[in-house]
Amino acid sequence: MIELISKYKSVLRFILTFLGTYIILSMLYSWYLQLSDGQIYYPDYITHQVAAQCKWLLNMLGYNAQIIPHPDEAAMKLMLNDRFLARVVEGCNSLSIIILFWAFVLSFFNGWKKTLFFIFIGSIGIYVINIFRIAFLVVAISEYPQYTSFLHSIIFPAIIYGFVFVLWIYWIFIFKRTNNG
Repeated sequence: MIELISKYKSVLRFILTFLGTYIILSMLYSWYLQLSDGQIYYPDYITHQVAAQCKWLLNMLGYNAQIIPHPDEAAMKLMLNDRFLARVVEGCNSLSIIILFWAFVLSFFNGWKKTLFFIFIGSIGIYVINIFRIAFLVVAISEYPQYTSFLHSIIFPAIIYGFVFVLWIYWIFIFKRTNNG
């Protein structure tokens, strides 16, 4: 048994680091959501900020965008030209994806400075891509309502998960290059 553990030490370290990080960060995120009372920033601060930043971006692009709290669920209604086109819910704020990103990067730890820098830059990149993704989804739904389901279920998740995948591949390349000399 010890021989087997020794043989697969790096794989076990990856799995345990990934799962441990993911579980701890997910629990902290869940705690954050439970503490969010929605009084000032509805439904929670980060989701509210994502909706507000999408509104800002859409307005900068020349659209007439508004956000209002959804009366029936924990979401912000994103309106474009007075038409309700999208709900920004907690799952749209990119934090779950950022947690997944952190867990993977920390599993290939490459020194504190490099790892934390990459996590910081990658998290900002994911967050910004997510804002653009939601804004463009709203515009696409406005222009092509017949493709709403396809855009929301296939195309736009592929954008953010594809970006995270590229970041992971880049991190593995850095990790391998640094560890192989």
